[in-house]
Amino acid sequence: MTDLYWLDTGTGRPVVLLHGGFVDHGMWNDQIATLASHHRVIAPDARGHGRSANATEPFRFADDVAALLRRLDTGPAVLVGISMGAATAVDTALEHPELVGAVVVSGAGTSEPYFTDPWTTQAMGAWHGAMAAGDVDASVEAFLTLGAAGPHRTLGDLDPEVVGRLRAMAAHTMAKHADEPPAPDLIIPVPDTWERAAKIDVPVLAVNGALDSPDHIGMAERLARTVGSGRSVSIEGTAHYPNMERPDTFNEILGDFLRTL
Repeated sequence: MTDLYWLDTGTGRPVVLLHGGFVDHGMWNDQIATLASHHRVIAPDARGHGRSANATEPFRFADDVAALLRRLDTGPAVLVGISMGAATAVDTALEHPELVGAVVVSGAGTSEPYFTDPWTTQAMGAWHGAMAAGDVDASVEAFLTLGAAGPHRTLGDLDPEVVGRLRAMAAHTMAKHADEPPAPDLIIPVPDTWERAAKIDVPVLAVNGALDSPDHIGMAERLARTVGSGRSVSIEGTAHYPNMERPDTFNEILGDFLRTL
């Protein structure tokens, strides 16, 4: 674990904040201090992201989370994830259920996503095309259009401070991989996640941005319907990062959920 970075602050029931793909734990800055007043908050940078080292051998994000919780001698924890982080939270609940007490997801269902919405598939194609061409700047902007703006807005409609934070995190993480030679994907998939999701027996809350793409919203809502104890809420005026766009509302929803556990 020495090649992974994490923040560990506060005391109480452990809450693990799992960031989205190509950003880092800094996306949770508006949650960490609030949560740490009543909880132990653990916010790692996933392998290959932020201040954590790039992968050099096959791995699973969920196993990294489990290893971190065991190293810190804590759990069961509440796992709170957005996008890739949400998928990691679900994978951890499936693969290491003894370490998970509840799950909060946003903008994702499991680590087996599917995309059918025309805007989403077009925006994702533009982003992947820029990455394949090795154009980090274009890749960052396409990434922001896909997630931060969503299908109903432009980046100019968002708070410039939020866009700036996301742009800086994405540029840093993408630059970590820009000079690497093309290599096989080292992420080991977790199998049959949708088929197994019904066996998740801890509370699950989906908190979606109402302006996110219909695919992202739909997968999170499907997960909430699939598990034994799940429900969904939406935050108006936000897309893929509701915790950053309307932190007070997100914190209130999350706090209410934590108090029910």
